Amino acid sequence: MKFLENYLDIVSQAIESHSFTQEPKNLYEPMNYILNLGGKRLRPVMVLMGCDMFDGDLQKALKPALGIEYFHNFTLMHDDIMDKAPIRRGLPTVHTHFNINSAILSGDALLIKSYQFFEELEPELFKQCISLFSKTAIVLCEGQQLDMDFEERKDITFDDYLHMISAKTGILGAAAFKLGAIIAGANPEEAKALYNYGKHVGIAFQIKDDYLDVFGDMSKFGKKQAGDIIENKKTCLYLLALEHANEIERNELLYWYNITSENVDKIYAVEKIFRRTKVDRLALKLIQEHNTIAQNYLKEINLPEEKLQPFVELANYLLEREV
Repeated sequence: MKFLENYLDIVSQAIESHSFTQEPKNLYEPMNYILNLGGKRLRPVMVLMGCDMFDGDLQKALKPALGIEYFHNFTLMHDDIMDKAPIRRGLPTVHTHFNINSAILSGDALLIKSYQFFEELEPELFKQCISLFSKTAIVLCEGQQLDMDFEERKDITFDDYLHMISAKTGILGAAAFKLGAIIAGANPEEAKALYNYGKHVGIAFQIKDDYLDVFGDMSKFGKKQAGDIIENKKTCLYLLALEHANEIERNELLYWYNITSENVDKIYAVEKIFRRTKVDRLALKLIQEHNTIAQNYLKEINLPEEKLQPFVELANYLLEREV
């Protein structure tokens, strides 16, 4: 998609121009490492798209877009520590490549830097943007805590799962789109519709992530195979399997999710249950349902079709991905 390449070029050049060269090296080198680890950089693109949609000034939105990207990478650094994840985007995670203390402190610095990118906005606009950004940040932390809590809880419902992924994954993309719209001066109703579009694309994106963790091509996915199963994550696949399993399958699934270890037998057994209960098909159906909800929110925005089409294409691209 040419429009996506154009936005990514703008973001990549901006990240490169803001590379950290100052001392101490042991603080800033991990920050450069995570920012150049080969991520999709879609969240800053979403800020630019939201701004462009309403004919805003992309240069004005560029630093806040970088703020979103810095914040996102800060969360990844800390998430990887909490998850004990060795691989991110096909390469060693920050705490693996450097050490845990460096990843914690450099992540903290990246968070602070993300807020500094909003400082050049005029006072009223700064207030609106930083309010949205801060609310998003705390909800995302709530989502991460819920995700960790779910590993121990036995009573997780599918609604609980949707609430968690809305907070942990859906909200940052939603906020990115809305941030761009606010900077462009969009009216509140249309900015909210764009936010809801982003939220449901984010939900569908996370369900696809759950799907790829088990059914994706690991040589392309860039993460440890079946990491969610190893960590007893109550993902979409797990909850759908519980719902559609017979009693024997349900008991077996619960048995394996009481064991926390990198056990090949566990991965094989759980994947087998997932396939028997056809949760791969059910998950793909849910992805399409949330994509449809997202597209319906787009229709609430009173703009010409050519302004909306990139958002349709972006959603389809994200949800049809193999990585």
